[in-house]
Amino acid sequence: MNGDWLIRGRDGRLGVYLPTGDAVECRAEYVPGGAWTPARRVGGDQVVEPPPALGQGDDSYTHLVSWRPTVRGEHGLVHSTHFRPRLAALDWVPVGHPDRTGARTGPPAVAVDGRGRAHVFVRARRGGVGMVAQKEKGGWDPWRDLKGGDVGDELAAVTGESGLVELFASVDGGLLHWRQEEPGAVPVLEEAVETPVRPGTLRALATSAGAGTLFYTDESGELCAWRPGGRPVAVLASAGPGPVAAVRCVLDGHDCTLLAQRSTSGRVAFAAYPTECESAGAWWTESGPQLPADAVVSLARDAADRVVAATYAPSTGTLRLTRRKDEPGLALEAWREV
Repeated sequence: MNGDWLIRGRDGRLGVYLPTGDAVECRAEYVPGGAWTPARRVGGDQVVEPPPALGQGDDSYTHLVSWRPTVRGEHGLVHSTHFRPRLAALDWVPVGHPDRTGARTGPPAVAVDGRGRAHVFVRARRGGVGMVAQKEKGGWDPWRDLKGGDVGDELAAVTGESGLVELFASVDGGLLHWRQEEPGAVPVLEEAVETPVRPGTLRALATSAGAGTLFYTDESGELCAWRPGGRPVAVLASAGPGPVAAVRCVLDGHDCTLLAQRSTSGRVAFAAYPTECESAGAWWTESGPQLPADAVVSLARDAADRVVAATYAPSTGTLRLTRRKDEPGLALEAWREV
């Protein structure tokens, strides 16, 4: 999944979005901190193909984007909005294709600007990036060509504290960064940086009004952080092969960035450091049981603003959660299956 799939809804309940073979399913808490509902299908009966992209705005509405088959050999992107985890999501609505028609071009990404408008990004057939955005009063703008060349399949979209949308993408030997110059503007390719990037490891997090932070693993296995305007910084050695999950939280009175990743041992590894102060150092601490190789990790804050971590393994269908204890440091409750 591209984006955080563990979310806190407008009503404080946590929800998760889990892809199946031809759908996205949602589960949610009945009450904050309570038992969980059974899974139900998102967006009606249309067939969609994983991986979905997820984004959440300041209004706490969740926006989902996925590919669906159209005619033989072709696909189109569809979008759904979920207002509250325990309500039914809106039906999937077609939003088109970056090349008008054609096959899938890569996993989509979505970010929601400060006015609640979804921005959908996807690799175009010729290697650039296409974007389509919601209009303020309903409907969708035309597809835009954001340029770029030889862009990898994976994109990472994020909305900064300013409400402006940013996009990161990897290219051979480097990274690209697009950013809106003002609300409603088309994001502009602003910066490129040379750095070796391991495919499938991009994850963006809003860390300041100026720019988001992109986390990725380089070819030597170092987990790195990059904020446009500076150089990438190695944070610590990657715990495992996949992307990290990231969330900002207050730990012992300090604004911190918490990272989580499935480690090579199969357990979940956590590391934290003061936000945007990578020089302070960080180290991994493992937690929970060993997980299957396909397990993914997500982080959020619950209705009481406590950190919550979730893991989901598609091969077993197992969803597990843990919460931070009400005590100093990053002590976690026992993991439980829900």
